Amino acid sequence: MVKTGENKSKLSLTILYDRLRWEEKALAEEAQRIGVNVNMVDAKTTPLELVGNGLTKEPFGDVVLERCMSHIRGLYYAAILEKEKVVINSFNVTLVTSNKLLTTLALDKAGVPTPRTAAAFSLESAIEQADRMGYPLVIKPVIGSWGKMVACVRDKREAEALFEIREMIHEPLQQVYYLQEYIQRPPRDLRAIVVGDRILTSIYRYQPEGDWRTNIARGGYAELAKLDKEQEDIILKAAKAVGEGVMGVDAMESDRGLLVHEINGCVEFKGAASVSTVNIPKAIAEYALEKVRR
Repeated sequence: MVKTGENKSKLSLTILYDRLRWEEKALAEEAQRIGVNVNMVDAKTTPLELVGNGLTKEPFGDVVLERCMSHIRGLYYAAILEKEKVVINSFNVTLVTSNKLLTTLALDKAGVPTPRTAAAFSLESAIEQADRMGYPLVIKPVIGSWGKMVACVRDKREAEALFEIREMIHEPLQQVYYLQEYIQRPPRDLRAIVVGDRILTSIYRYQPEGDWRTNIARGGYAELAKLDKEQEDIILKAAKAVGEGVMGVDAMESDRGLLVHEINGCVEFKGAASVSTVNIPKAIAEYALEKVRR
């Protein structure tokens, strides 16, 4: 655990992390600039009592920004801290946004346009569903980021080979086959950084040469995007569908209009910050403090 900030009369913000990335450092710097005590808490080395003295002896301050890379760590930490603290994002928001299947259900229920998606729970039913949907199609892990283990399946032979490999991985989530139609789109997708009920900024993420995925972590690059009113409405509707907080809404341009395909509840925004005129970490810190003041 690392602490910064000493003035006890100020509001205090805790940044909960398990790996210090550019985003966490930027959040801490901007929060301090606006006069906030900042506590940096490493979730890996900070146990919590579930029953007993509570959190009064722990340095969690007035509001907590949950920024763990580990889905499980962040999810359970949010559940525990919500007993006594304001946590962003909340347990419920983290639960939905960290799981692509749950996100899809929330988007569809809210009437947000999203690609045709299916789930199967055995090798045989996954192949049958893939045949029904047609090729190419995309298979994704229900939990994961950076485009890892996301594959474009171009025909039945590829589907059988890839699905058989997944069957051999002794991990229950690998036996959840999350299948999504392949969208014919420009060589880019759209990411909007949403904080509360407003879009801070939006960028195009261009796919790197030789890859169909658009993740900046995989070598893609960012360019500032300008949304029209209809696109803004879709993005905000998608964010509302999973609950209020800080998130990245990812969407694709298609001949059916904008389709939202993922929402990231622990959004990385270094790429967006590199091209945006908005101070993203400052806006997030101010939003967190406003939640305490309400």
